[in-house]
Amino acid sequence: MANITASEVNKLRQQTGAGMMDCKNALVEADGDIEKAIDILRKKGQKLALKRADRDANQGIVISKTTDDRKFAGILMLNCETDFVAKNVEFIEFAQKALDLAVASKVKSLDELKAMTIDGRSISEGVTDLTGKTGEKMELAHYEYVEAPRVVAYNHFGNRLAAILGFNMDNVEGLDEIGKFVSMQVAAMSPVAVDKDDVSKEIIEREIEIGKDQARQEGKPEEMVEKIALGKLNKFYKESTLLNQEFINDNKLSIRDYITKANKDLTVTKFHRLQLGA
Repeated sequence: MANITASEVNKLRQQTGAGMMDCKNALVEADGDIEKAIDILRKKGQKLALKRADRDANQGIVISKTTDDRKFAGILMLNCETDFVAKNVEFIEFAQKALDLAVASKVKSLDELKAMTIDGRSISEGVTDLTGKTGEKMELAHYEYVEAPRVVAYNHFGNRLAAILGFNMDNVEGLDEIGKFVSMQVAAMSPVAVDKDDVSKEIIEREIEIGKDQARQEGKPEEMVEKIALGKLNKFYKESTLLNQEFINDNKLSIRDYITKANKDLTVTKFHRLQLGA
């Protein structure tokens, strides 16, 4: 058995961030070989990630970013179990590195992002390494992107909510301000789609059934139920689709009214919104 010194334990701890006793035990098991000890700690992290797979990880960080030319935007959510870990510098820096890499490489799927490498480790492995260090379940839960002639990223204070969106045009006067306010609208009002034609068939059918049930509970005649449900659906479109929502800065305008004041052809092509716990 190798004679493990305090300096070796401290060196491994500095490299991995694991606890002192975990580092000492790993070095003993690896007969003093630091590289093997690192592998042992990583394997323990993998076991811990599996063991805690049923735990709730609804804390974490949500951040978004655009490329310098503002043609591509990415947004991601990295989850952990506690707010304490969510505020850890290493946790935040890892999320930022992952997003920087995603945006720079114009990554277009969560699986693609997980396979990308940071410091010689895949992002997926990096998440497992963090699990081993903190003892908390962690998950890179969501990643989305928007590619358009002009994209916008909005990060709400506290990094619990963010949004990205794209416009179909770039050279529009005042587009920076418009993008800022529309992305804040997405964050604040959580629309389900850009316009009513973009709402999924499943959501439409659900809203119609809800409208019918509400009408029946109100005692409306059966022959009126369908008409009432369709009326409620139109209200849903107004409240829940971005271009038809009232502009939060001026409720006399819809978002469509607001953006077409700048250019009659300007519209939003796509958006994504992520929020912790939502």
